[in-house]
Amino acid sequence: MSNYLLLLFIFVNFLFGIHPASAHKVKTTADVGATLHIEPNDTPRAGEETRAWFALTRKGGKVIPLAQCDCQLLIYAEPHVSGEPPLLEPTLKSISAERYKGIPGADITFPRPGSYQLLLRGKPTAGSKFRPFELKYRVTVAVGTAQTKYSPQVAKNVNQNVTEEQTQGVPIWAIAALGFFGMGVLLFVVQRVNKD
Repeated sequence: MSNYLLLLFIFVNFLFGIHPASAHKVKTTADVGATLHIEPNDTPRAGEETRAWFALTRKGGKVIPLAQCDCQLLIYAEPHVSGEPPLLEPTLKSISAERYKGIPGADITFPRPGSYQLLLRGKPTAGSKFRPFELKYRVTVAVGTAQTKYSPQVAKNVNQNVTEEQTQGVPIWAIAALGFFGMGVLLFVVQRVNKD
């Protein structure tokens, strides 16, 4: 019976999207992975200083501190052309965040709202063993409170040539269909539990 209840719990969580939230962005290469977090809550705002940090790890989960990585952070406004100079090159510093100590981090002030690419490049320092890597993250920057004090031109989107997509919510009929399906599965599981 406990197996059925566990299965039901997993299904309901899947069906209704009840799972732990994780806004961190994870990228990997052959032997290095990095989790990007931007404070606060992975929601940077234009004109406001924000801290970004990278939890670098080797394959297997061992943390790579900044002292063991010759790392560089380059920030481009999207879209950008290959070979174009970066918009920003913030200096990486060793920080401690969450359970990580000595990882690369930087204080960044995005100039305008829009889409940006963060490119983290790294190679091992003497005594470290991992392959050089390049990790790309796409970040969307919202209008900041500092932007509203200036003229509307200051808050101009850096993505002038990019059309914004309109996102729509899930149609009510789809929600209802999922609800009925979920109820059917729940009734099936309850009947199976009662038979045993």
